[in-house]
Amino acid sequence: MLNQAGFDIFAGFLKARSGLSIGPDKMYLLESRLEPLLRHHGLRDLQSMADKLRAGAEPLASAVVEAMTTNESFFFREERAFAHLAERAVPRLRAARPAGASLRVWSAACSTGQEAYSVAMQLAGQKLEILGTDIADQAIARAREGLYTQFEVQRGLPIRLLAQHFRKDQSQWRIADALRAGAQFRRFNLLDDGAGLGIFDVIFCRNVLIYFDQLTKSKVLAMLARRLAPDGVLYLGGAETVLGLSTLFAPAPDANGACAYVLG
Repeated sequence: MLNQAGFDIFAGFLKARSGLSIGPDKMYLLESRLEPLLRHHGLRDLQSMADKLRAGAEPLASAVVEAMTTNESFFFREERAFAHLAERAVPRLRAARPAGASLRVWSAACSTGQEAYSVAMQLAGQKLEILGTDIADQAIARAREGLYTQFEVQRGLPIRLLAQHFRKDQSQWRIADALRAGAQFRRFNLLDDGAGLGIFDVIFCRNVLIYFDQLTKSKVLAMLARRLAPDGVLYLGGAETVLGLSTLFAPAPDANGACAYVLG
């Protein structure tokens, strides 16, 4: 049985390594998500794992972060953001850029890639540089592969886009090579500075801030502000806001129901 000191080790470790904030009510998550790691690493129980983490054991530490990360994603999630992107944001950004310039889009905490590929489909035919990042190596590997189950393509993906941009690969569906080639994926921790990523015209960072405490949310928003072009657009999740967290952003005046923000 994990005692309070052991739980505190997990909570402190996860917050420091990934920003994830967990309270005592999340004990069931530790038990359910870390059980496979106990067997894999030959550990007796969570208390033994906590002791290993305190001693700085790798690769166990990375495996724990990955196991505790929520990789929930589906195509065209909260579709008003994609409508705003195509109808409002991109025309304005294109008008302010030299002819033929690429628009840089960052899908932060991209999970298995559905968001990045949704952007690619929404803006198909346009000159784009799409970067997807996530803290979980397994999620990034799946995003690069661009291979999805029948269940995954049925979540939010219109049939016409499935027929247009995917091909059947045995019992699964693979994204078209042209779209897969236009999206790059790499590991990145939102707690890091991000200077090496460059500047983006559009940033999607949706449904990840909800897992952070207030201070971490503010720090991540400050980092995103540094990565966003002066006239760029940030999209947050429907349950997220910058209010009370950052004065660097303001709601986009043409948001039209999308959780879209511009630099204030």
